[in-house]
Amino acid sequence: MSSHDWGVMVLDLVLIALAIALYPLPLMALILVVSSPRGVWKGLAFLLAWLGCLVAVIAIVLALTGGQPPAPRSPPSVVALALKLAIGVWLVLYAMHRYRRRQARAAARGAASEPPSPPSRMDVGSPWAAAGLAVLIQPWGMVAAGATTVIQADASHATTYLALFGFCLLASSGLLAAELYMVFAPEAAQARLLRMRRWMEGHKDEAIVFVCLLLGLWLTGQSIYQLTG
Repeated sequence: MSSHDWGVMVLDLVLIALAIALYPLPLMALILVVSSPRGVWKGLAFLLAWLGCLVAVIAIVLALTGGQPPAPRSPPSVVALALKLAIGVWLVLYAMHRYRRRQARAAARGAASEPPSPPSRMDVGSPWAAAGLAVLIQPWGMVAAGATTVIQADASHATTYLALFGFCLLASSGLLAAELYMVFAPEAAQARLLRMRRWMEGHKDEAIVFVCLLLGLWLTGQSIYQLTG
């Protein structure tokens, strides 16, 4: 892998990881999980399942490629770029859909007397249920975009593993921070995290539109450039 290809791969991984970290729904779900009884243990199960999904996707991709990036312009390389383009277009369309739905909700809310308040607590029952929730709420479209980028990874270099580790860490940074906060300061953390979640509830649509639109445009533009360049 050339230094240019390496730089492009790392940049893609950083942007995708940032988009996953800024996507509000997983953090909102984790906050409700850790605020429930035995929340620290359920939050740990949530976090481990979340990280397990990311590691599993990376491992599957590396196993399929044998740890060697496909040659430029080869059929596997073209297919990977086509998949990345499709994911980028889907993210843009999803952002537009969320924006239109937000506008419709705002119009309906204006006609209603008062919007329902979001729940402040949630009991998922067990750590296994929390782990299942983490799998369900994973932003799989963005994870798939990361998988199409990992196809270009060269497993013969130690720096590749550092980049992949950084991707998982950055994508999970918000969840890790919330869990550690609950471990070291549970009472203060619970009150502040619930307040943050209530704020996020009122702004989640804007965040989803912003994150999906920017990442979708980046993936679409870059894929078209690489396919036609």
